[in-house]
Amino acid sequence: MNKKILAIAFAVLAAVLYAINIPFSKLLLSSIAPTMMASYLYLGAGVGVGILFFITGRRQKEQFAKYTKKDLPYVLGMIILDIIAPILLMFGLLDSASSNASLLNNFEIVCTSIIALAIFKEQISYKMWIAIFLITLSSFVLSFEDITAFKLSWGAILVLLATLCWGLENNCTRSLSSKNTYSVVTIKGIFSGLGSLVVALCLKEDFANGILILLAMILGFVAYGLSIFFYIKAQGVIGASKTSAYYSIAPFVGTLLSCIIFEEGLDWSYFVGLIIMLFGALIVVLDTLEKKHTHLHKHIIEHAHDGLTHTHEIEHEHSHKHYFTEENHNHKHSSSSKVC
Repeated sequence: MNKKILAIAFAVLAAVLYAINIPFSKLLLSSIAPTMMASYLYLGAGVGVGILFFITGRRQKEQFAKYTKKDLPYVLGMIILDIIAPILLMFGLLDSASSNASLLNNFEIVCTSIIALAIFKEQISYKMWIAIFLITLSSFVLSFEDITAFKLSWGAILVLLATLCWGLENNCTRSLSSKNTYSVVTIKGIFSGLGSLVVALCLKEDFANGILILLAMILGFVAYGLSIFFYIKAQGVIGASKTSAYYSIAPFVGTLLSCIIFEEGLDWSYFVGLIIMLFGALIVVLDTLEKKHTHLHKHIIEHAHDGLTHTHEIEHEHSHKHYFTEENHNHKHSSSSKVC
């Protein structure tokens, strides 16, 4: 029980660390060009996690699968999408409220699920479909500067496009789940960061001063690197799906930080979007925490051998043990539930 409580604490900590990304990135964007900012964030995550692995990860005894040629498309897809996504997010933050952008980040759940269904044929429960609808509806409300005049916020559109890229990237990364997680994060951080740097130079963006670069890289290490580190710690105890469920709280933490840092004025559309998003995120958590398993039932059936159902040389009444296995399914458990 203590291990589970600690694991849940790690999962929540991972979500909180990830949540600081948007408000503090927007703060630094006042002094750092957006593409350069994306580069510094991912380089900070890649370098930081690489150092973390050197210090702690080498002691791991687990055997991880090696990279092969079959993994190359997924690795390249992961890197390219992690170049595009943060650049879109940084440009989106220039033209949207940090609080709105934080909530819109939950649209990544929708993109990840739909892409998993379309490409990997992963099943989606009816509860998840309800959550997808609510999160999409909330994102629609938050994407309009003036919903009465249907005036779109282009900053919000860029944020949503970033979540679309990350949704596709999540499905590329899932194909690398058998690899060492530290190596996956280090590869995506360093190569995506370098890729963003090349794009920034092509756009003729200027380098920031040394202090700002260091601050951006520290933010990248904390918001991406350390977040993933604590995610791994939690995942080892409570599993990947349950750990992922806690990530849906990150946008709400980011929204709170945004309100504190920027003192943003919040209109009625924000609160409508917030309420809808809260319900959607709650359903995601409940759906993920449901336990999927198989029941093995043991039945004792008394019957007579009359030559019709069972046949023996000597007719007599007796009993057999019969075993029946049900299909895998999800349902809730109460404290009084028992498995026969």
